[in-house]
Amino acid sequence: MSSRRDFLKTGAIAGGGLVLSIVLPDIFIKAGTKSSPRPFAPNAFLRITEDNKISVVLSKVEMGQGIWTTLPMLIAEELDCELSQIKVEHSPPGKEYFHTFIPGQLTVGSTSTMSEFDRYRKAGATAREMLISAAAAQLGVNAQDCRTEKGFVINGNNKLSYGSLSTAAAMLPVPEVALRESKAWKIIGKSQRRLDAEQKVNGSAIYGIDVKVEGVLTALVLHAPIFGSKVKSFDSTEALNVPGVKQVVQIPGAVAVIADNFWSAKKGREVLRVEWEIPNEWLKDSEQQKQEYRNLAQTKGEPTQEKGNLESGFAKASKILEAEYWVPYLAHACMEPLNCTIKISEDGCEIWTGTQMPMVDRDAAARILNLSPEKVKLNTPFLGGGFGRRGSLVSDWVVEAAEIVKASGKSIKMIWTREDDMKAGFYRPSYCHSAKIGLSKDGFPVAWQHRIVGQGVFRHTFVMPDPKTIDLSSVEGVKSSPYLDNVPDHSVELHTIDNNVPVLPWRSVGKSHTCFVIESLIDEMASASKKDPVEYRRGMLKNQPQYLGVLNSVAERSGWGKSMPTNYGRGVAVYDGNGSYVAYVVEIKMSGQKFKIDKVWCAVDCGIAVNPDGVKAQMESSIIFGLTAAVFGEITFKEGMVEQSNFTNYKMMEMKDAPEIHIEIISSGSKIGGIGEPGVPAIAPALCNAIFNASGKRIRNLPVKI
Repeated sequence: MSSRRDFLKTGAIAGGGLVLSIVLPDIFIKAGTKSSPRPFAPNAFLRITEDNKISVVLSKVEMGQGIWTTLPMLIAEELDCELSQIKVEHSPPGKEYFHTFIPGQLTVGSTSTMSEFDRYRKAGATAREMLISAAAAQLGVNAQDCRTEKGFVINGNNKLSYGSLSTAAAMLPVPEVALRESKAWKIIGKSQRRLDAEQKVNGSAIYGIDVKVEGVLTALVLHAPIFGSKVKSFDSTEALNVPGVKQVVQIPGAVAVIADNFWSAKKGREVLRVEWEIPNEWLKDSEQQKQEYRNLAQTKGEPTQEKGNLESGFAKASKILEAEYWVPYLAHACMEPLNCTIKISEDGCEIWTGTQMPMVDRDAAARILNLSPEKVKLNTPFLGGGFGRRGSLVSDWVVEAAEIVKASGKSIKMIWTREDDMKAGFYRPSYCHSAKIGLSKDGFPVAWQHRIVGQGVFRHTFVMPDPKTIDLSSVEGVKSSPYLDNVPDHSVELHTIDNNVPVLPWRSVGKSHTCFVIESLIDEMASASKKDPVEYRRGMLKNQPQYLGVLNSVAERSGWGKSMPTNYGRGVAVYDGNGSYVAYVVEIKMSGQKFKIDKVWCAVDCGIAVNPDGVKAQMESSIIFGLTAAVFGEITFKEGMVEQSNFTNYKMMEMKDAPEIHIEIISSGSKIGGIGEPGVPAIAPALCNAIFNASGKRIRNLPVKI
């Protein structure tokens, strides 16, 4: 890790104030005024001005996961101020906001708090020590005789606000600071009210789709009905006759209608006539694709992990278990559909869009518009959900908006409808898993062959430019699984598919499919060996203390093993990812061929729960998100076209279907882990294992169909 990321730099400017950032470039420093004492532009993690305002600039983006509160908590803990004193804002694109262990300015992989846990605390601690030094000099006392509390430096009866000390503090050398030990924490580990709650409840929060800029027209895009198609020709005569429609332009692979407002653009798009050049290789139905995957899964794939000798391993087995699993394409289905506003000027442009990768998207727009990145200002409003969709590895919707601007010469606000998002978006890939497992006399696996067929989400992107590289999104959760550690003869093989369907990481990425398969297979092995599923996992995970910690906790709290009423069933699953460990017990009630999810018990070990209420909220959202996908989620194709269009046929779980949820946060004393994604993968297998327990029917294909 570069030392420049750890160095805190200050600067003082006329007008006064203290700014802390990671190597603040001179280009971002601006003079303040007496009437508006803002010594620096908002490109620092912490800014304190003479009028006693404390601002925290987020290096990550808020998309519902709660870092608008969590990251300021880290600074407030060391700075000694109240959370209510802090104003929060998103950062602009800038290298000083790069992730601390992943190259780039990214909000991905449930790593926001892990990335900033030390960096933000250090920013707060450094500011505190400099403010104390400034106060001591002003009062003529020793710094050791001063203390801080609620935004003040206190010495005896003297109480100086941080704002009054900010200019003097900014003149001081930057000290080396030690961070407080956990036993001294007053804020970290205590549940806090979300700082974005009020504006999101009262409607004042601004999302990308809310942005209004004078002189900007509205653009809607007519996408091809089949992925990979090109525009052969189009007739815009009727569209241009719609009142309010100003222009119709062709962009790569699509046609855009530009109008005074959304409805005019929508009406114009409805009468736009386009002839498409459709690729013959992608005129498939989902069932046809599924069969192709199944056939391929019966052949040897590229080895990603091998140990021992499978042939001899199977020869020694007392019982052979074979199973095939299938998971479908899934939409991200963010509450806020994609949108991007671009205002052009003589010397550049300004962009407003909700993105998980501000710098990547800014640079992509700059390339399209033939501008240097410095000529493009990107603003990040709140994101109405992300789940990976707003972390596009090809900046697809931002590029699309930039192409419209380039073709039209107009400032535009491009909006995708829900149907656009469902039919022309990016998806979690579909996968087929084929497993052959040999069990010993005591019921544990001695040989395990696992083959996976599907698209990789990182393939052909800047993350994995070499197509020969194994795409971990296809195999993570099987490859290096702790279950395989105990299997002397095993192999994990992969068939990577290339087709025209665009794919992206989806909340929990590869483990969204591999955990379902692995935890279902473990249940199948337990059943085949006539062992209790929890006890069986304990035997398989005997050398995994954090796995056992959450597993034992959830089993105890749910009363695992107690007798159940008729038609009731329980299932269990356990998972690790993003540095955290999660276990579930799901209880269901069967009624004929239907089931109701009654209760969910969850145990989570994320090391340090900075904001316990935030952790619980993330786990609750993961449970509902994961159950929605397991029960309803499915993108299907008919003759190459997506069949789903809106929430009428891509259903969400409703309040009446939601289970009673019990969550326990436990700590193993380990380092901090992520929390945005780890709750998603294990809920589907826990549900399906419960269905098997209640009905005897094994669910090997999602969504659940009994």
